[in-house]
Parts: sequence; C-alpha cells; structure tokens
Amino acid sequence: MSSIVNRARSSSLPNLLAWRALGFRTICSGRLGFAPSDPDSPASAGTKILESFKEEFEVGSRVVSFETGKIARFANGSVVLGMDQTKVLSTVTCAKTDSPRDFLPLTVDYQEKQYAQGLIPNTYMRREGAPKERELLCGRLIDRPIRPLFPSGFYHEVQIMASVLSSDGKQDPDILAANASSAALMLSDVPWRGPIGVIRIGRIYGQFVVNPTMDELSSSDLNLIYACTREKTMMIDVQAREISEKDLAAALRLAHPEAVKYLDPQIRLAEKAGKQKKEYKLSMLSEKTLEKVTDLAATRIESVFTDPSYGKFERGEALDNIGKDVRRVFEEEGDQESLSILPKAVDTVRKKVVRSRMISDGFRVDGRNLDEVRPIYCESSYLPALHGSALFSRGDTQVLCTVTLGAPGDAQSLDSLVGPPKKRFMLHYSFPPYCTNEVGKRGGLNRREVGHGTLAEKALLAVLPPEEAFPYTVRINSEVMSSDGSTSMASVCGGSMALMDAGIPLRAHVAGVSVGLVTDVDPSSGEIKDYRIVTDILGLEDHLGDMDFKIAGTRNGVTAIQLDIKPAGIPLDIVCESLENAREARLQILDHMERNINSPRSQDGASSPRLATLKYSNDSLRSLIGPMGVLKRKIEEETGARLSINDGTLTIVAKNQAVMEKAQEKVDLIIGREIVAGEVYKGTVVTIKEYGAFVEFSGGQQGLLHMSELSHEPVSKVSDVLSIGNYITVKCIDTDVRGNIKLSLKALSPKPKRKPESDPEKYPVMKESSTVSIETSSVGETVASMPSIVTPPQKSKLAVPAVVIRTAVECDEAEKSSPVDKNNKPKRAATPKPDRKPKSTASKLTASQKEKEALELCAPEEIIAECGETLKQDRKLKPASPKNNSTASIVSDSNLVSSSKAKKSTRKEDQYENKAEESATVSTRELKIGTEMMAKVQQVRPLGLVLDLGGGIRGMYKFEDNEETEFEEGDTLQVKCTSFTTKGIPEMVLVDEEED
Repeated sequence: MSSIVNRARSSSLPNLLAWRALGFRTICSGRLGFAPSDPDSPASAGTKILESFKEEFEVGSRVVSFETGKIARFANGSVVLGMDQTKVLSTVTCAKTDSPRDFLPLTVDYQEKQYAQGLIPNTYMRREGAPKERELLCGRLIDRPIRPLFPSGFYHEVQIMASVLSSDGKQDPDILAANASSAALMLSDVPWRGPIGVIRIGRIYGQFVVNPTMDELSSSDLNLIYACTREKTMMIDVQAREISEKDLAAALRLAHPEAVKYLDPQIRLAEKAGKQKKEYKLSMLSEKTLEKVTDLAATRIESVFTDPSYGKFERGEALDNIGKDVRRVFEEEGDQESLSILPKAVDTVRKKVVRSRMISDGFRVDGRNLDEVRPIYCESSYLPALHGSALFSRGDTQVLCTVTLGAPGDAQSLDSLVGPPKKRFMLHYSFPPYCTNEVGKRGGLNRREVGHGTLAEKALLAVLPPEEAFPYTVRINSEVMSSDGSTSMASVCGGSMALMDAGIPLRAHVAGVSVGLVTDVDPSSGEIKDYRIVTDILGLEDHLGDMDFKIAGTRNGVTAIQLDIKPAGIPLDIVCESLENAREARLQILDHMERNINSPRSQDGASSPRLATLKYSNDSLRSLIGPMGVLKRKIEEETGARLSINDGTLTIVAKNQAVMEKAQEKVDLIIGREIVAGEVYKGTVVTIKEYGAFVEFSGGQQGLLHMSELSHEPVSKVSDVLSIGNYITVKCIDTDVRGNIKLSLKALSPKPKRKPESDPEKYPVMKESSTVSIETSSVGETVASMPSIVTPPQKSKLAVPAVVIRTAVECDEAEKSSPVDKNNKPKRAATPKPDRKPKSTASKLTASQKEKEALELCAPEEIIAECGETLKQDRKLKPASPKNNSTASIVSDSNLVSSSKAKKSTRKEDQYENKAEESATVSTRELKIGTEMMAKVQQVRPLGLVLDLGGGIRGMYKFEDNEETEFEEGDTLQVKCTSFTTKGIPEMVLVDEEED
C-alpha cells in the first residue's frame, strides 16, 4: 500500500487527476477497477477507459438501442436511447433523506434544446427559457405510466430528467424519452416495479403502422400512444379522426405486443450494468391502527355515503367531522405514532366503504346507477357580445367556454424539434381556486391545466374545417365555474357548442365523458376477483377509484382518449369493455347538446367577426408595414383589427364590421386599392375649384368631383357644399384611358321625386310624355332642348308636330330671325304699381301663355355632364290619351326652345377647366336668349329676385335704381331671358303686359 501512496505523491499530474497514478481505471456503471500499467513506462496522462453497455433490438421496421456508461455516470441511473439519428438521455436521481409526507414527490422534466437540431434559440438571451407547453406535456406522458409502479409507502423525492441530445426530425422524441426513463429506473437503486414499454401506432389508409415517422403521422387518422407492462395496461393517449370503437380496440391489441418488445432489452441491460436496489424506509399503515380506525369510523362513514341527499360540500363536511372525532380519541390515548398516519388511515377506510358498496350493491355515492349520467344543462350564446360562448353543466360540474377568432398571424408559434411550426387552434383550460371553494394563488403554466386543455383541444381538432376553407385562428377559453369531476370532458362539450355558436362549420358535435373503475383484488395474488365500470364519475369516485378513463368523440367515433390509472396496471379487456359504456353515455350527452344548437349559427350580428383577404404587390405591402413594422402596428392600435401579411396577401381580421371598415380605410389611405367604376370610396377634399372639387382617396389617388355631381339640386358654388379637409364618401362613376377618375356624391343619395301641385287651375296637370329634343350642332356639341307637351290630336291652325328635331343650319336661321337683339339692352316691363302686383293670374293668361307655363313646369330631368362629356338621355314618346279634351294649341315653331351654339374658347386652359366650363351651363341649355316664360319668386333679396323657372332651374332678376320692390315669395311673373352669367345662371327681365 505504501508503494501506491508513493506513486501518487510522485505523480506530476494535478491533484484533481492524481487518482490516475493509483492505477484506477474509469468508474463505469458504479464499479471501480485497476487499469493495466507498465512500470517501465514514464508517468504520463493515462487513457480513460469508458466502459459502456449497449442493447439493440428492432421494433416495427426500425432499430432501437439502449446505451449506458458513457455519459451522466454520476446519476443514480442514466440511459441514452437512440432510433435512427434521434437520441434522448434520461437520468434518475433520488433524495437521500425522507421528509415527512404522505405522497410520492415524483418530478419528471422533459427538455428540448435547439442545439439538438443545429439551431440557436431566437430569443433575446439566445438561450432556452421556461418549459414550453410541449415539454410539460411530454413530462406528463412519462409520469403517468411510471408513477403507479412505485411501491406503496415510498415517499422519497425522485426526479427524472429527459433531454433530447439530437433530433433528425423523423421521430417524435417523446416515446423515446418514456422508454429511456423506464430503463434508467431499472438501472438505479430506486425500488420500482418496472419495466414498461411505450409504443406509438398510426393508421394510414386503413393500415396500422408501428412507430410512424412525423411525415406518416401527418397523413394518419390515428395517433395512439400505448404504455404497458408485460401483462397489463398502464397508460393510453389517443388523438384520432372519428375512429370507431371496434377499430380502436384492434389498435390497442396490436400495440400491446409491440410495446412488450421494449421490456426484455431493459431487463438485460439492468442485469449487466444495474445497481442493487436499495432498502428505503416505507411509510406503511399498521394493521392495529387501521383496525381501530375502522371500528371508530366505518359505520358513520357508510351512513354518509349511503345518503344521496348530501351534496359535495355537505358530504365533505360530514367526513371531516368524523375524522376530527377519531383524532380526538387518539389524542386522549396519546398514540403519537397513529396520529402521524391518521389521515391516511381514515382515507383508506373511506375507500373500502365506497368500493365495497359499489361492487356489492351497484349503487354510488349520489344514488345513481353505475351507467347513469348526471343531469345536464347547456346554453349557447350565454355571452352574446362575444364571437361565441356556451355554458355547460353536468351535475355540479360547470364550465363556461368562449370562442375568439383571430387572423392567421395570431396562430401560436411552436419552437419544438418536430411537428408543425404553428398552431391555429388553441384551447386554454383554467381551473381557478373558487371552483372548489378554496383559497389559492394563480401562477404561471400549470401542468394539470395544460394537460386537460390539450386533451379537450385534441378532441375538437378532428371536427374543425380545413385551413383552406376556414383560415381563422381559433382560441377557446374554458373557465371552470365549479368542479365535481370530469371538468376536462365538460370543456369538450362546452367548447363544441361555443364553436357552433361562433358560426364555425364543424362536421359534428363532440362530447366527452369520464369512465371509472372499481376492482376487488385478491391481496395474496394481486389478481382482480371482481370489478365494476362506473360512468360519469364524481370527483370523490375519481379519488377513491382505480381508473380515470376520459373518452371524447362524435356519433361516428372517438376523437380523443386519456387513460390514467392508480394500481399497477389493469387488463386490456377491461379497457376495451369501457369503450362501449362511454359510447352510450356520449350519445345521451350529444342529444342534449343538439337540442340546444345543432348547426353553425349565422354571423350577421353587429358583433360578428369579419375577415377580409386582399391581394397586393409586395412593394405595396412593404409600404404598409413601414420601417420596423411601425405603420402596421399603428393601424392595429388605432383600429383594434389584426393585420396578417404573407407574400402578396393581406388578411384583416376584425371583431365586428365597424372595426373592419375602419381598418380598410386606413389601409386604403396608405396603399390604396384598384379603382373600379361603381365602387364606393372614402376620401378627403384637398382642392376646390369653380367647377368642382378634387378628392384624395385610396392611397393618394385623386379624382374630380364635378359640381354637377354634388347634389340632385342645382349648386351655385362648390364651397357652399364642400370645404377643404372634409372627409366624404363618393362613388366612382367612370375612369378614362388617361387615368382620370370621375366621382359622384349625388349617386349615393336617392333622387327626389317631384310632387305635382295641388292647385289644378294654377298648375294644370296633363297626361303627357316629356320628350327631349336632341340637336347636334356643327361643332359636334350635343344639346338638349326643352320638352314639348303632347296633347290629344286636335284641329289646330298650326300643324306643328309635338316633337321637332332640327338641324344645326335650321337652328342658326331661327336664331338669326329671332327678334331679340343681343347687343341692345332688352326692354323690361313697366314697374308695377305699389297697390297692385304684376298681372300674372292664370285667369288672364292667354291659351298660348298657359301652354308655355306648363312647358316650364314640366321640364325634364337635368342632363348629367361629366367633365365636359354630355350624357345623352332619350325618352320614348308616349301616345297621348284620346280622352283628353283639352283645347290647348300646339306650341309654334317660333316658341320652341332651342339651344345656342357654344363659342370656342380662345384661351388655353387646364383639361378639367375646359370640360367643366362646358358642363357648367348644362342646366341653362334648356333656355335661349329671348325665351319668355312664367316664373315664381323663390326669394326676395336686397338687390334682386331669385326666380324658379321650373324643372329645377333658377334665374335671377336684378333691381334697377329707384325701382319699387314690392314683391313677395310665391308671386308669379312673366319674364324673358336676356343673358347668362359666367356660371350659366340665366338673367331675366319682366315683360310688360302691353308688349305681350
């Protein structure tokens, strides 16, 4: 021994490695050995010998390997499991001391780091943070089949850590991690009644596939994870697309022998490199204490459980009082050892009483039969202001589910090693403390809440429409209002109803129910002597029973399953039998749900969500995003809508129509839309001219809103209607090849109807057909003349047709022969006496004057002109009624109103100004200089009169110096047109009675 010490002291290695000088080799698998050494060789750093053990076998069509000894050698047990290029490390450690507790503090942590696929995390710190949802779910997947196999009374703290070392993206590492954890427990000194095997089964085109790849799973209608021991089932997790119970049972029976293939390699590996199991102290109940508690409390506990009038809290309070009475007895006796395990003893007595009554009598705690479902209440549209909502109650369990629809960009990003990068359907389950009348604190992600929410999410995902038909992102919030068992299945029912209420076209309703199991086990052999399957279990039955089998699906089949058990496995035959019990209960629940809502609700309300998909060029979308997304975020903040941009496509999602319109206006102002004639746009008045206004809209584009398109009534000044900065809604009525855009304001308002006057003597109503005479001048100008009144055919001195169409030459000759001299100032009528008004009553008018008056009153609609282009209107002449005995004569040719030629402008003006100058006098083309007519005084002003010439035409009459102005509104005057203003307003003078 002294020579060994001298060799160690003479070694030139650092103290940390001085043990090599002793000749010890690498510590592998918990054993220490000597390394061969040559006494003649100089002292140098030795070669470390890593003694590793490996087991390879084949499952399905792939080779699987267990390896230990190379890495994580200090852990109580460590195994690396590999399949193809995917490798997972699982380690097991156990606390050295046993703290006082009455449960097993088992912790399972699963972690995926980005280095496993050759990436750097895209976070600010460039490192992984808190566990993600997938990591929590994989941890639960490992925990559920492992926990029941620890011996009863083993309360030492155990931690299992599974880490993905490398991933090729072909295999999901969750199954590998579960099998590696089982092997690590077999190698450790922790007492555990394993091993277990975990397998995944898929179904593609009706054929079952063992260990499918991720690509195969994407086309599979079944994703079954099955865990078992050699003879019994430990855990089942299923996501399917309405698979029948018969096919599911066949998949389970196929999965069992495939999972058993993992067991023998683990046993062989443990024989080679495993540690001796350590004797840990177990907290066991003494038979003496258990018998004493049974004598004191069994009868009273049975009376509580046999009284169905007790509610959840009344029953719990009664049981607590029994426990306090038992504790008081033990305190009086001073039995401290029994007091430390008293809660466990009382709970054991409760379990025996409830289970024996179910097996022997077939009755349950609340008095129901074993296959009876609790009373159900369901209500959709509970919160009508939301996109969708539903309230579902089963017994005392109540869940409120709400649905929120979002843009495709609202989808959740998944930073997992395998699977899709985004998730567009989410169900978030919340279990607040008040639902069980407890005081608690809300924290971050809870493993139980994540697990229950994911189960309900998988159940509903099977009936959602494909993304191509329904591009929304959907989020369901499931808030547990009160809990007395099976809240996750209530979330499935409430979530299905809420989706229907939101108008989502589901293929069918989905309902879920939880099935329990109570067994009578032979203590000596551990075999099940008798059992009862319990449908729709209470929270107490879940606690005191052996199984919690959650099954969700439609009328056609199963969509999701989660099986958790408490004993060390149950036979597969009992599991398959439970499927049929769950189906019958599911159909009863579906009946209640379909009576409330059986089809997607139509979304026509004000609060209904809206989605719009618009196509733009990528350059336009870049301008919408702005630098660092500033403009996009600003629009979202100001409107409340969500904008999603993806390669030439802009998707806008708003919570209602008002928000959608506001968001589209913002987008249009930035990048605009393609201008289409007939579409309605909103814009801002930027410039006002004499002939109209320019409106900026749709991404900075400008269009002309001509003054003739402002209103159905004549407008004298554009500024009377519009001001710069006004935000108005206009309609595009035309676009030309040069890109000029013509807008209209009056096209959005209904055209007012003219009502005939009630006084037939003053304004005679005649059956007529107003016809516009279209005349074409030599310069190609289209002119509309005044209409001619059509009377019944009578003998007349003037055989003039009712409608006269003249050529331009005839118009010129008629103009030259007109007695009106444009150069001389026309004579005006004598000033009326102060004591009388101008002679204008209908009784003193000649027949010809009455006919002219009727002509003015029956003027046709104003001809619309857009930027100098005249819109021609043609009306068919209606035949006059022969029954009309009116003696009114036909208007002579000299009295027919014709249009004058438009003079060419000698000044070069802007394109819009030239066209507008022509269209500005459209309303006055129905008049000619020298035309006499009857007019009504519309307004009396200090400098003159505003005259109503009929047909919506206004004229003006200016007072002369010292003229008596005793006129009143409504007076009828005979006037004559003498000239037009620059804006096209006719100037009139009064006609003397003597001149007539």
